[in-house]
Amino acid sequence: MSTLIYSEKYSIDDYHLWEGEWELIYGDAYAMSPSPVYDHQFTNGKIFRQLDEGLDDCKACSATIEMDWDVASDTIVHPDSMVICYEPGERLTKRPEIIFEVISPSSSKRDELLKFDLYQNEGVPYYILVYPESKKAKLYQLIDFKYQKIDDFSDETYRFEIKKCAIDFDFGFIWRE
Repeated sequence: MSTLIYSEKYSIDDYHLWEGEWELIYGDAYAMSPSPVYDHQFTNGKIFRQLDEGLDDCKACSATIEMDWDVASDTIVHPDSMVICYEPGERLTKRPEIIFEVISPSSSKRDELLKFDLYQNEGVPYYILVYPESKKAKLYQLIDFKYQKIDDFSDETYRFEIKKCAIDFDFGFIWRE
């Protein structure tokens, strides 16, 4: 008797019928954790606040927090914070310039492996993995179509250069004391 391996694949149309919080990556459904814990929300709020304020003088770009990005007909992700440099419709359909993911134990493998490859393949210029427990952020920049680690940041400032804008981001600002 042979063993048949079957894996259900889903589309954006399926996704829009679901209740609750989900991500859809290459047709595979991933349930989002229940509401993020306080440290996650606190850190993400500080990230968004700094990105938003850093773009006050930039007419081309804006910061978003916890929005769906429709990547393809079989992929929708829900990054924690992003910078986009286009005027979106109701949904985000073009790649962001910067993505921050605040890492929690339930999502770490998806953020560190699956989304890492997805964002790299989609050409997202900057991807930052943020670890609130250790007060560390790993910053990657897309160079020659591959993410290269720039450094680990705790209390340093980094200047993000995007399109016609720049953001001086203070990593020390985002941690809970």
